Amino acid sequence: MRMYDIIHKKRHGEKLSEDEIKYFVLEYTKGNIPDYQASALLIAIAINSMDKEETVNLTKWMVNSGEVLNLDSIPGKKTDKHSTGGVGDKTTLICAMIVAALDVPVAKMSGRGLGHTGGTIDKLESIPGFRTSLSRQEFIDLVKKNRIAICGQSESLAPADKLLYSLRDQTATVDSIPLIASSIMSKKIAAGSDCIVLDVKVGKGAFMKTIEEARVLADLMCEIGLSMSKKTVSVISYMNEPLGYAIGNSLEVIESIETLKGNGPEDLYSISIKLASNMVSLAKDIEYEEAEKLCKEVLEKGKALEKFREFVRSQNGDERVVEDYSVFKQAKRVFEYKAERSGMIKSIDSYRIGNAACLLGAGRTVKDGVIDPSAGIVLTRKSGDRVKKGECLAKLYTDFDSIDNVLDILNNAWEFEEGV
Repeated sequence: MRMYDIIHKKRHGEKLSEDEIKYFVLEYTKGNIPDYQASALLIAIAINSMDKEETVNLTKWMVNSGEVLNLDSIPGKKTDKHSTGGVGDKTTLICAMIVAALDVPVAKMSGRGLGHTGGTIDKLESIPGFRTSLSRQEFIDLVKKNRIAICGQSESLAPADKLLYSLRDQTATVDSIPLIASSIMSKKIAAGSDCIVLDVKVGKGAFMKTIEEARVLADLMCEIGLSMSKKTVSVISYMNEPLGYAIGNSLEVIESIETLKGNGPEDLYSISIKLASNMVSLAKDIEYEEAEKLCKEVLEKGKALEKFREFVRSQNGDERVVEDYSVFKQAKRVFEYKAERSGMIKSIDSYRIGNAACLLGAGRTVKDGVIDPSAGIVLTRKSGDRVKKGECLAKLYTDFDSIDNVLDILNNAWEFEEGV
């Protein structure tokens, strides 16, 4: 079998066989196929796409390119949740605690943020002492003991995805739906959980810009999961403006804690309950409405908050953060961004807000960049709110003395209703 023939076949829009896909994935992972040939195939896939069977086979062999985590020693159906990425998306810190408090095991491996989207591992590492690097046995033991553990993604799981993602980033093929679906699902399946809930974001701050694209991606990932004997459901949620009010690592942890205390914003509470309810419904094999009732009760009774405290303590984090937010690193400077006119806020561009938070120090523009856990933005007004000229729209947290580059972005982030 020759890589040349595989590239030629897909370049002309033909369907690849499972043997051809297997050859490409495994040989590229071993280093036997050069980057320029792998790049050529990725571009051909991005242009001519893949059908469902091809995408399932691509996912299958990406899973088989490395180890598959065996969670059979953990009692019960293990659950996992994945978001396709957004601004202010801290739902894992809420829904995972709700689910674990209902005695459903949550075994989650998460990633770091890049660019305008945040990562769960960065958020957790803003908690002083919190440890995200766990051995496989530690990870399993913690899920057994506490029904929850969250750690960084293992290098041994789906190594083909890591290699191919790097190439996709360099070849402008990141937004190919078959490549997105196989990337996400290969990691989720290799991580070993029985039930997978997918939060597919759509809008200005998401990779999927239209509801049609989001539905295609959601349906495809569910089909991949089901084809590999994983109970899988998807939820489509909007990311036209940031989720909640806080954008930035420690700021998002604080908002998550407030939500667990019953004081969170409605949009964050709503999607967290929806995701948790789907996870519980799958794992306990009960109707969604029954699962939703259980999730709301656990949150209202404070059991999810106590699970968060236990979770932080078990991974060596300083549990004082639950009651004392000054335990977090504090930003050296806090600026107010004020409205330049009076009126009603029509929209807030989450993509611009995410990039502004990144420039304040909350994100990274390169994979190994250093972030400031205290940096970020807290909105004080959202869409539908009326404001007067000079009122504060957002507070900006940073260690930088000058934020002129950030202000240039924010000046175009708010849209006001004309004539209001």
